[in-house]
Amino acid sequence: MATTADFRNGLCIEFNGDLWLISEFQHVKPGKGPAFVRTKLRNIKTGKVLDNTFTAGVKVTTARVEQRPHQFIFKDDYGYNFMDLESFEQVSLEERMVPFADLMKEGQEVTILFHAETETPLTAELPTYVELVITYTEPGIKGDTATNTLKPAIVETGATISVPLFIGQDEKIKVDTRTYTYAERVK
Repeated sequence: MATTADFRNGLCIEFNGDLWLISEFQHVKPGKGPAFVRTKLRNIKTGKVLDNTFTAGVKVTTARVEQRPHQFIFKDDYGYNFMDLESFEQVSLEERMVPFADLMKEGQEVTILFHAETETPLTAELPTYVELVITYTEPGIKGDTATNTLKPAIVETGATISVPLFIGQDEKIKVDTRTYTYAERVK
């Protein structure tokens, strides 16, 4: 059991009969009335995001989860296959359990969350930033930079990312996996 004072990003709790990850939280102390905690919860099974408010001090049941490093090997008809970097065992996850599949390339290291009591895989998470090569983008027009204008670019995994006009084809960029946005150019 934990209270709202123990909330942190990435904490896994049992709520409404499902497992939820806390992706954002904010402790609010209004001038009038009791304090409360606003949260954004992400369902581990479905990926659905729920906004919920807990009154301060409420007890919640935490779920024991373990993070284990894995490497993406390949995709087949059954889902995505990963290899444990310590024991070299293979784990297969369904497509709905891999929310960032279009940013993942073969050999990519990911973290898989396992429910500690049942040893079942719950979801896979990419690192915060991944480096990808742009395979196609329209050339930027010189002088068309009065504002922060973005253009679509297709990266090596097939995902479409909005990038600034000065980014060209065959350049390596860093992509934020939480927001699917361009972060910076990699030299």
